[in-house]
Amino acid sequence: MDSRAPSAQGLPQRLWPGADGQHGAGEQRLLGGLAAAQTLARVVRPCYGPYGRQKLLVTARGDTVLTGYAAAILGALELEHPAARLLRDAALGQAERSGDGVAFVVLLAEALLAQAEHLLLAGLPRAQLRAAYAAAAAEALDLLPALAFRALGPLEDPSWALHSAMNTHALSHADHLARLVAHACWEAREPDGGFRPERVGVCALRGGHARDSLLLPGLVLAATPCGQVAAVPSGARVGLFACTFGPASPKAPATARLSSPLDLASFRVGSEQLVEKQVAQLAAADVNVAVVWGEVEERALAHADHYGVMVIQVKSRRELVYLSEVLDTPLMPHLVAPPELGRCAKVYALDLGEALAVVFEWESQGTPALTLVLRGATPAGLRGAVQAAYHGIDAYCQLCQDPRLLPGAGATELALAQMLADKGARLQAPDGPALLAFAHALRSVPATLAENAGLVVAKVMAEASAAHQAGNFFIGVGVEGIINVYQAGVWDTLIAKAQGIRAVADVALQLVTIDEIVVAKKSPTPQEDLNPNPKKAKKRLSAVGAKKSPLTNK
Repeated sequence: MDSRAPSAQGLPQRLWPGADGQHGAGEQRLLGGLAAAQTLARVVRPCYGPYGRQKLLVTARGDTVLTGYAAAILGALELEHPAARLLRDAALGQAERSGDGVAFVVLLAEALLAQAEHLLLAGLPRAQLRAAYAAAAAEALDLLPALAFRALGPLEDPSWALHSAMNTHALSHADHLARLVAHACWEAREPDGGFRPERVGVCALRGGHARDSLLLPGLVLAATPCGQVAAVPSGARVGLFACTFGPASPKAPATARLSSPLDLASFRVGSEQLVEKQVAQLAAADVNVAVVWGEVEERALAHADHYGVMVIQVKSRRELVYLSEVLDTPLMPHLVAPPELGRCAKVYALDLGEALAVVFEWESQGTPALTLVLRGATPAGLRGAVQAAYHGIDAYCQLCQDPRLLPGAGATELALAQMLADKGARLQAPDGPALLAFAHALRSVPATLAENAGLVVAKVMAEASAAHQAGNFFIGVGVEGIINVYQAGVWDTLIAKAQGIRAVADVALQLVTIDEIVVAKKSPTPQEDLNPNPKKAKKRLSAVGAKKSPLTNK
């Protein structure tokens, strides 16, 4: 028996490479988590930055999506490695809190783990490494506010600050889109100066050009009005139905026994009367707008026109759920009046040339004030514009909480790396090497920007590092080389950057403490549990079969 194999049967399976003794002990303890982080970083690294590339993502359902956003890519991956899941959850949590920063978390965490492996192999104890990494992360967070050289004024146009957050990938007419988002956020502010992101809606309508995007009052949905009633000018009372607008099962086989033409005629009359009764009950309950996710039957639509009910057919259940949250009315699985109707000032259809939309307008302050209607020729272009718009809305929400801005384009990472390296060079182990490792990991972020821009990474990093050593903290990475981010107007919000560093520090400290990854042994099936040894079970069956029954002939 191999001496390297576990001595006892049924031990959990070790997942880290090197369990066969080919690597050092320190590498064994960390390589499992590092390999998972390197795999995720390899996937999202080409997509990082405004000049990142895109990927054709084939989802588990077989759909093909063209995207360059790390959140969409990581969210679609079916991961089995526990360390990879831990890192993905941390990155997606960053996206939920700040709207972006998924690739930043993955790349910086992978670089920190790689540096941690070097420190472990150099002989630094794991407990000291974890404490030193925690101190380095705290030092970086303490230094971060000192790099905020600009802030958004309370009465200042925010379009210049939102442009950097929205231009994370190359967009057509990014300036026009940034101005629209800035105007929508400015108009949707609360009277006290606060801002709630849900007050700005985003609607994507295929067709037209990106410069045809516009702002409309109220909530706009890419829905279709079905009947002759195309508007409710005042006092709209809305019911939401996740079912067919018509009979409950129009295509179900009839169970009635029809023995004559009169029976058939009476059956048809009864079915039509049932449909009319359902629509009449909706009208009696003061429903004058019915939003449906399902088929719309012609007979039911004719009765709706008779009673003056506007029927709107939405394209997805997500839109219906969003309307339910905004209108504070439940989704009805059947065509019956809801217990509480949704109310708004007016509902009307709007023809935008190549697409139809439905507009819901309110008069109260707690509802969506404006909707950004995005136009585009392709689904991929519209998807990128929608994600960029949401990034801009989230960035404005962060600026309302803290208006301070940091230099973008990797300048903040380079400045932090320079300050941490200067301090780490003066300290002894373990804090000194940990600060130097943290600085080295931070430099990997602008290096990725240079790589994705097609530049010579070594040359760009040497020039940028020399500028930061000279005290110029505004030097970052652009499309042609180093740039002055203050002059170029490239900024990051302080809240998002601080949250990203905290997320990276948390996940790195968790993965550093893992010495091995184990998987519990698969539970045996009932048959295997009853017969643990098939050979013995077969012998027992043979012995029983060899005995003659007293009922058989001798």
